[in-house]
Amino acid sequence: VNQQHLDPDSTTDVEDVTDAEEELIKKCEEMWKDMEECQNKLSLVGTETLTDSNAQLSLLIIQVKCLTAELSQWQKETPEMIPLNEEVLVTLGKEEFQKLRHDLELALSTIQSKNEKLKEDLEREQKWLNEQQQILESLNVLHNDLKQQVVTFSESRIFNELKTKMRDIKEYKEKLLVTLGEFLEDHFPLPDRNVKKKKKNIQESTAQLITLHEMLEILLNRLFDVPHDPYVKISDSFWPPYIELLLRNGIALRHPEDPTRIRLEAFHQ
Repeated sequence: VNQQHLDPDSTTDVEDVTDAEEELIKKCEEMWKDMEECQNKLSLVGTETLTDSNAQLSLLIIQVKCLTAELSQWQKETPEMIPLNEEVLVTLGKEEFQKLRHDLELALSTIQSKNEKLKEDLEREQKWLNEQQQILESLNVLHNDLKQQVVTFSESRIFNELKTKMRDIKEYKEKLLVTLGEFLEDHFPLPDRNVKKKKKNIQESTAQLITLHEMLEILLNRLFDVPHDPYVKISDSFWPPYIELLLRNGIALRHPEDPTRIRLEAFHQ
């Protein structure tokens, strides 16, 4: 009944509103479907492994889109105009000058610190250079001294030096032999003839006994003259106590097959 009493114009308006709502709902559903499709595509793209060239191209495209959006945003905004009166300009100028002063002070302190470091490096390098120059001068002086001291050695000079060394060695050898002989004569003399005559087993041949020095000289000459057969026959001139002394102290050795022959131990081998 109420609908029958309604104004036909108002009924038309209600129908228009309903149609508009339905149309808006359809658009929203279509947009939702588009968003779902985009989401699905993005998820599929995220799982794919891009090559280096495709990844770089994708990044460039994204950067272009971001820059384009930022440009459009800046174009939409209206820049705020600063009033160009004297007080504002003075304030801005002071701020700029203070900022510039601060930057210049920082730069000055940095340059000063660098200069100090460079001065220290320069002093250290200069000190090292002076030391190297002193070393070079010393080496040059030493080189000149060595050049002046260079002497050309000739064959005759080398031969004379060798002769001098050989003569010195012979003299030293003779001195050693004389010293050894004196030592042996003092500490190992020939047996006393009066004492020997009191002994029953001593014969007159004891008069031909030789000293320990002479025994050692005979053994030594035999060792160097006949190295393949250095044994010496024990004669009556060898006093038995001296033979026993040499054998017990390892100075002489008996022949392994002939006990009447002895040799001097080859200490030089």
